[in-house]
Amino acid sequence: MSRRPAVVGSFLEELEDLSRRSLLRKLPDALEAPGPLVRLDGRELVVLNGNDYLGLSRHPRVLEAAARAVREVGASSTGSRLLAGNLSLHEALERDLATFKRCEAVTLFGSGYLANLGVLGALVRRGDVIVGDRLNHASLIDGVRATGAHVRHVRHGDLGAMDRLLAAPCEGFRWIVVDGVFSMDGDLADLPALLDLAARHEAMVVLDEAHATGVIGPTGRGSVEHHGLTAGDLDRLIQVGTLGKALGGYGAFVAAPAWVREVLVNRARPFIFSTALPPAVLAAAREALAVLGDDPGLVARVQARAVFLRTALADLGIPVPPGETPIVPVPVGPADRALDLAARLRDSGVLVQAIRPPTVPPGRSRLRLTVRSDHEERDLERVVTAFRQELARTGPWWRDPDPEVPCSGKELDAT
Repeated sequence: MSRRPAVVGSFLEELEDLSRRSLLRKLPDALEAPGPLVRLDGRELVVLNGNDYLGLSRHPRVLEAAARAVREVGASSTGSRLLAGNLSLHEALERDLATFKRCEAVTLFGSGYLANLGVLGALVRRGDVIVGDRLNHASLIDGVRATGAHVRHVRHGDLGAMDRLLAAPCEGFRWIVVDGVFSMDGDLADLPALLDLAARHEAMVVLDEAHATGVIGPTGRGSVEHHGLTAGDLDRLIQVGTLGKALGGYGAFVAAPAWVREVLVNRARPFIFSTALPPAVLAAAREALAVLGDDPGLVARVQARAVFLRTALADLGIPVPPGETPIVPVPVGPADRALDLAARLRDSGVLVQAIRPPTVPPGRSRLRLTVRSDHEERDLERVVTAFRQELARTGPWWRDPDPEVPCSGKELDAT
């Protein structure tokens, strides 16, 4: 019998170490048809751990559009866009998204992660300087690391530090890379100030709008609309959006000046070397945009639900930051405590995810609650009741510092 390869023991030790520190990840229970509510083990739970912010993934018009595309076009695009996979549905969706985002051109990608890797890999060169926010999404962190550029991450929201770093001599071009809505805290980047910095330092801004598209701005167009910017403000802005959150589907897109699309088609490896999005996904996204256009009240409803939950939790004394985005972070601290709290809330009928390092910095584990437009107020009242019961049982759980040792991830990339 052959001996076990040494690498196996190494990985098993790493997994055991993660388990000891309450950092081992496991897949949650499989759901049949996730919506605002779900049945698990014979009980109804309020779902607060997804990203279907507008409930469009199960909208009848979206489902029918997807089914019709499968019947009429097929199950696959059959190739990359540069081979046989460039369908009329791709180009129609790109036109629809360009109109929605009020930009010159849109390019589709297989996922938000691939879009961020593709944009940064295609546009940023060695010798360039990238300045990012410490709390950027992992796909932005990975994307900038892979460019070979000089990368600096500043403390969250520190525009002064960004200004100083951008002012330093640079042999190439300058880039500002940030989230529009930060995925773990639900707060917004100051886009007007970032564009001012970009103009002052001859830089470009890459803005990840994954958690902004469909949920901020009066009609859900994202950060640009939320901040009241116009087409004349967008020459220095490249937006990365997703089809897989508020629009209820899958895939992603880059909304930018027309020259960016030309570069991506020629240089973005995730675009060039990936099979294109399938017909059902394309048709579903087009119909989701149409539904949003017909009913912009969806945006106001999800914002109102978020304000309701934030306010109710804050009234209990929980230090929840104010805001109107659907991401409501509840601070906990130690990773094991976050896991325990999530488990107890599940027992009380609330399905929520514990977020632990390296997704968040050590000592900052939390519950990440995500609100949907189709949550009824009574659903959220159940959530508030569950938190009230936990406070009565344990008292405040967020007081103690977390002694966790950093493992790896974005917290190590900060300066």
